[in-house]
Amino acid sequence: MADNMEEELESSSASTTASSSSSSSSYKLFLRIMSKRRTWVCMFVLVYAIILTSSWNFLKSILSWYNTQGQPSSSGWPALYASVLLGAVFGVLSMVAALAVMVPATLVTWIAIVVLLAFFGKPRRALVVEGRKITREIGGFVIKILLKEGNLVAAVCAVLGYFALVRRNTEAD
Repeated sequence: MADNMEEELESSSASTTASSSSSSSSYKLFLRIMSKRRTWVCMFVLVYAIILTSSWNFLKSILSWYNTQGQPSSSGWPALYASVLLGAVFGVLSMVAALAVMVPATLVTWIAIVVLLAFFGKPRRALVVEGRKITREIGGFVIKILLKEGNLVAAVCAVLGYFALVRRNTEAD
């Protein structure tokens, strides 16, 4: 009976060791894959492909709604509504694209500033306080830029979309 218990303990400890080593090896494999630049580029392209596909479908649905409106009245409200939606879609897309580029640049800037502060002999507590201030300032600056660029792109696309839709209607008449 003692032999059976020893065998069970050895087999359970061996299976625990095997499962922990397999989980740690899978974790190491995951870290090695995620540390490759190719992986991040592929993820970036995949996310943009999903965003573009969904926005393309949304744009097609806006245009099909506009086409089902038939002959719009002389006021042009359907064209205005469709162009505002088109502008909003392109504005959001531009903000997402800018955010994807800004996040790594912001992190590099933040790290460089904190490292420079550490090299100039700031104490750790002061470094933490300065790091928080810098994070707030950089974050606010990034959000301001994103909103300005997104709104600008949305406005330009809305105006261009409106004129394109109105021109298309006048040519159809």
